[in-house]
Amino acid sequence: MSHLILVRHGQSEWNLENRFTGWVDVDLAPKGKLEACKSGELIKEQKFKIDCFFTSYQKRAINTLDLILNTLRIKNAKTIRAWQLNERNYGALTGLNKDEMKKIYGEKKIHEFRRSWNAPPEPLSKNNPYHPVNIDIYKDIPLKNIPDTESLKDTYDRVLPYFKKEIQSELKNKKNILVAAHGNSIRAICKFLFSLDDNQITKLEIPTGNPLLINFNDKNEITKCFYLDKERTKDLIVF
Repeated sequence: MSHLILVRHGQSEWNLENRFTGWVDVDLAPKGKLEACKSGELIKEQKFKIDCFFTSYQKRAINTLDLILNTLRIKNAKTIRAWQLNERNYGALTGLNKDEMKKIYGEKKIHEFRRSWNAPPEPLSKNNPYHPVNIDIYKDIPLKNIPDTESLKDTYDRVLPYFKKEIQSELKNKKNILVAAHGNSIRAICKFLFSLDDNQITKLEIPTGNPLLINFNDKNEITKCFYLDKERTKDLIVF
C-alpha cells in the first residue's frame, strides 16, 4: 500500500484580493499560513511516514510545504521543486480582479476562462512585469517552456509527464508522497488519477490548505480518497 497526499497551498495574498495569480510569485496570507499549519496537524494524525516531498517553484506552495514539515517536526527533508507543478498561467487576466473582470466580460466568459478544458485567455505580453520571463525564479527554465497563457488542457499537458515520471513511479515503489501545489496542477493530477472526462474536470474544486489523501493498494489501484479536514471537504465527483 502507498499513500499520496495532494495539498493546495493555503490562501495566498492574491486569493484574498480575488485576483488571477497564475505564475506570479505571491506569498501566503495570514489565513493561508494557519491553513498550512492545520494541514500539518491533520497529516500527523494519519501516523504514516512520508518518503518524498514535491512542490512547485512558487513560494505560496513552497512555504505551505515548509509549514507542514515544521508542524510534522521533520527537519532536513529533501524537497523537490518542479516548475511543472506550477499553477496555470492565466495570460492577460494575470493580476486582474475576478469580480471586476466579470463586469467587463460577463460572468459566463470568466467562468469559461477559469473552468473550461481548452479555452486559454489572451496571451500576456512579455513586456508585462507579471510575465514569467520577468520573474527571477524562472530564469533557469528554457524560454520555450515558459507559457504566455494556458488552458487547463495546457496545464494538464505540462503536469502529467512530470507526474508520471517522477511521482507515480515512486508510488509504484510503495513510497508515501506529499505534493504541495496549486488548484489547477492538482486538478490535472486528479483528472488523470480518477479518469475524469473533460466536462467532469470543469466541476472539480480544490480547496486551499486541505490535504487530499489518496490510498493505493498493492496493485497501484485507488482504494480510498478523502479530504482530511471534513468541515471543508469538497465534492470529488468520484468516490
